[in-house]
Amino acid sequence: MTVKYEMRSDAVALITLDRPKALNSFNREMRFALADALSRANVDPCVRAIVITGEGRGFSAGADVTDVTGGRTVEDMLNAEYGGFLSIIQRCDIPAISALNGPAAGIGMRLALTCDLRVMAADAYLMSAFSNIGLIPDGGLSWLLTQEVGYARAYQLAIEAEKISAARCLELGLVNRVVPTDEVVANAVEWAQSIAVRAPIAMNLTKRAFRAAAQSGLRNAMALEAMLQKTAIASEDCREGVTALMAKRKPEFKGR
Repeated sequence: MTVKYEMRSDAVALITLDRPKALNSFNREMRFALADALSRANVDPCVRAIVITGEGRGFSAGADVTDVTGGRTVEDMLNAEYGGFLSIIQRCDIPAISALNGPAAGIGMRLALTCDLRVMAADAYLMSAFSNIGLIPDGGLSWLLTQEVGYARAYQLAIEAEKISAARCLELGLVNRVVPTDEVVANAVEWAQSIAVRAPIAMNLTKRAFRAAAQSGLRNAMALEAMLQKTAIASEDCREGVTALMAKRKPEFKGR
C-alpha cells in the first residue's frame, strides 16, 4: 500500500502518501493509488473537503528516479499518470488542502501547489529540483509557479533550485499558513472541517469559478460567475442561509 485513505469526521477525507522510506517519492504504484484515492473522495457525497499529506519526515521528494519506465515514454507518464491525479484535484469541486509536514520537491511541489489551500510546517521547504539533474519543471509546474509568483521569480526559483523555506513561502504567497511541524495535519484537518460545515454547493461552485478565473479574462470570469450564481441561488442551502441570517441563528447546510 502506497497511499492511505481515511475519514476524519464525517466530511473530511485524509489522504496520506505512504512511502516514507523513499521520502514518499512517486513510483508507478503510488501514482495510480493517489488517483484512485482522489477519485474515491470525489464521488463520495459525504466528503466535503480533502487533506493530502505525507507519512514520515517529508511530504514528497518528487519522482522516484529508480522507477523504471517499462517501455513507456516520459511524455506518456507525465500526461497520463502524473496528469491523472493532478487533473482530478483541479477538476473536482471539493476543496483540497495540502498539509506539508516536510519537504516537497519536484512533482511533490507541484502536488502541494495544486491544492487549493496549503498548510506548511515551519521547518519544511519547497524545491523545484529539476535543474539539479538536468531536467526542466514538469507536470505543469512552469505554468502554476508563474501564476503564483510571476515570471521573474518563478524562473529564478526553477533554474536555481532554491530550497524555499516556509517563511519565504508564506511571504511569496505559496502557502496560506505556517505552523509547528507536529501540528500540520491537525491544523489542516481542523481547517478542512471548518470548510466542510459551510454550504457545499457554494464552496464547490466558488472553487470552479476561481479556478476558471485564473485562466480567463474578466469578461469570461463574470459570465461564468453569473451562470454559477444561478445554480447557487436556487439551492436549498442558499434559502437556509438567508433564513438563518434573518433568524440570527447558525445555518445547517445539507448540500442540496
